[in-house]
Amino acid sequence: MLLSPTPPMLPHPPTTLPRPGQRQGWFKQLLSLRGSVIPAVLPRTLLCMIFAGVIYGLHQRQWPVSVPSLGTLVPSLVLGLLLVFRTNTSYERFWEGRKLWGNVINLSRNLARHIWVAIAAPHPADHQAKVEAIRLLPAFAVAMKLHLRGQVPNSELASLVTAPQFARLQTLQNPPLQIALWLAEYLQGQQAAGRLHPYQLTACLEALDGLVNSLGGCERILKTPMPLAYSIHLKQLLMLYCLALPFQMVASISWATPLLVGLISFAVFGIEEIGIEIENPFGDDANDLPLDAICRTMAQNIEDLLAMPLP
Repeated sequence: MLLSPTPPMLPHPPTTLPRPGQRQGWFKQLLSLRGSVIPAVLPRTLLCMIFAGVIYGLHQRQWPVSVPSLGTLVPSLVLGLLLVFRTNTSYERFWEGRKLWGNVINLSRNLARHIWVAIAAPHPADHQAKVEAIRLLPAFAVAMKLHLRGQVPNSELASLVTAPQFARLQTLQNPPLQIALWLAEYLQGQQAAGRLHPYQLTACLEALDGLVNSLGGCERILKTPMPLAYSIHLKQLLMLYCLALPFQMVASISWATPLLVGLISFAVFGIEEIGIEIENPFGDDANDLPLDAICRTMAQNIEDLLAMPLP
């Protein structure tokens, strides 16, 4: 029985973030800065608090700065609907990206199983070619991740392909498509050599088409940002709302105006920032999809498959 060559070394998972499904302590998560929007919204919140402090100082000097009617300037209902729409739209993009990557995982596993079981490898060279073709599946996922992040092929991808293939991928604008082409060429060659039934070839090519479709879906999310006019208008309304708050509150709560304005500003700016954070789910921030862990899991699954004896 032929054994697959030594599997490539897989990078170790990071230790700074919890693994998927692992729970953090409630207070530990409450006080965590990594992954929160506090650093992003703090300058805006402080600006509103300083402005509220200025309004309070003017009120103490008997300036006519108390204008309760400003509460109708930006109705809370309209602002709330805009924020909810912004957050829901971003979360839909995030969840769609996760479903597309779920398709990549399932299709890769199915295609690897078909290739490993259905294609005969009577000679060592045939077996080696089959192993290299199967390892192109996690290579597709890694190349797809790097492509979505705008990064060039790195050592993680080099461990899954041959040296000539890696050199070729470094010269391309869209490496995942080239990997899909190599897989299609291998499948067509095996069918032409009589080692793959035409029906099995059709099923494999359909799975390969699904991988490319998932790549296209992720590219659509990446290259279709929120409309600029909507983002600008929402920011303007948020700032106008927060700067109008001290005029409404200073007469009733006096010195506590900056604190309450800061609390409300932190809430509304935080909701907006969460939408911005998850709008592009393919980065490497704490709030993005765990693509590194997904790619490591896929590579390990493939190596486990290659370690199994053929029927």
